[in-house]
Amino acid sequence: NCTGKEDTLLECLARPWGTHNCDHGEDAGVVCSGNMATIRPAQVWLVNGSSRCSGRVEVLHDQQWGTVCDNGWDLSDGEVVCWQTGCRAAVSAPGLAHFGSGSNCIWLGDVECTGAEATLSECRSRMGEPINCIHGEDAGVVCSGNYYFFFLHGIIPGGCLCAGRVEVLHRHQWGTVCDDSWDEEDAAVVCRQLGCGTVVLAPWFGQGHNAIWLDDVNCTGKEDTLLECLARPWGTHNCDHGEDAGVVCSATNTPARLRLENGPSRCAGRVEVLHHHQWGTVCDNGWSLAEAVVVCRQLGCGTAVSALGLAHFGQGSGHIWLDNVNCTGTEAALSECQARPWGSHSCDHREDAGVVCSDTSGQLPLRLVNGSNSCLGRVEVFHDQKWGTVCDDTWDLHDAAAVCRQLGCGMALSAPSSAHFGPGSDPIWLDSVYCTGTESTLTECELGNWGEHNCGHSEDASVVCSGNT
Repeated sequence: NCTGKEDTLLECLARPWGTHNCDHGEDAGVVCSGNMATIRPAQVWLVNGSSRCSGRVEVLHDQQWGTVCDNGWDLSDGEVVCWQTGCRAAVSAPGLAHFGSGSNCIWLGDVECTGAEATLSECRSRMGEPINCIHGEDAGVVCSGNYYFFFLHGIIPGGCLCAGRVEVLHRHQWGTVCDDSWDEEDAAVVCRQLGCGTVVLAPWFGQGHNAIWLDDVNCTGKEDTLLECLARPWGTHNCDHGEDAGVVCSATNTPARLRLENGPSRCAGRVEVLHHHQWGTVCDNGWSLAEAVVVCRQLGCGTAVSALGLAHFGQGSGHIWLDNVNCTGTEAALSECQARPWGSHSCDHREDAGVVCSDTSGQLPLRLVNGSNSCLGRVEVFHDQKWGTVCDDTWDLHDAAAVCRQLGCGMALSAPSSAHFGPGSDPIWLDSVYCTGTESTLTECELGNWGEHNCGHSEDASVVCSGNT
């Protein structure tokens, strides 16, 4: 029962949680004006690219242009943008402000398109909600337009889009460029068109396998696109793939993005790297503390505590991007370490590498398990490389408040006991926890000795927070 003036549903009067006299045939719904995309599709344009069909994605909302966050941004999302702007198919969907950082609002985050939508506003997204993003993560798109585009097939460690063998798209097929007369003026145009800074070198990056589309390319170095340069007709050449042209642009120092998944905090978990706009795992062959040190340093998570293998934090899915990683321990980013070429490996996801960092925040790693979202469930803490539960002896709303606050889940609504969200199966790590309710983390509360308790898993403590309810 709301008056209509409340800011959140939580402020309205209602029966106690879970108390009702209905079934799912009476589930409530709502239609808001803000996302009536089929009636008023948001305008989209591409900014700061080499043509109207490539650039940073911006959308018009509340009479103001703003950017799109690259969280979850992929080729399906890019495809919708390209068709909406009349630029045909998507060639790539770069993130990390590849076409420069915007300066106004960040309007959209977590965009999720199937690729079949007619406009970007038909896709699922977070519009009008707080977005955990900065302009350094602005999403971009390169569309095929009415002419060819090209990409760089790189083999430099780091997975950057700004170094590698030059390939161009013609008649729906990728092909290479012959290095006859290829020089730094030609390479400069490639770097400019890709938004990759200035040319550094024009070296060889190995042989391609498909057509050789261009030969005798001759640019002045001032052109905006390779299309503006003189060259032989498409497919006319006197070379083989031993003469494929390459380029190294100045933007090659951008490290590959990292994250730690399925762990107790952002500083412990399965190692995943972003390459070709897709997250993938790292094989544990040769994985040691030296590699873990680099991961922790890159993520700002303090020092390495352990380097784990055999999918300690669960098996990933999709690509295995790196194998036989070999770091000295002094590198600033994992992509600076030696490794096999991207995607080349001799393992499966049962060998996914993991890391536990010291995490300079000093927080006790926490998670809520078996609830409908990450802000309610059975309380589990991470200790001695294992997750374990908390006994419900003395467990109350003050203890729950510290848990909710540490997890960023708002205020505590209840502190269920008696394994309300099901019994755990691993160690029972804590008993007789005592918090005043003002603590920012569970670590600040009075905690007993690890593993000392007089309970069974039928007494596992739980929490329900307001954050995602």
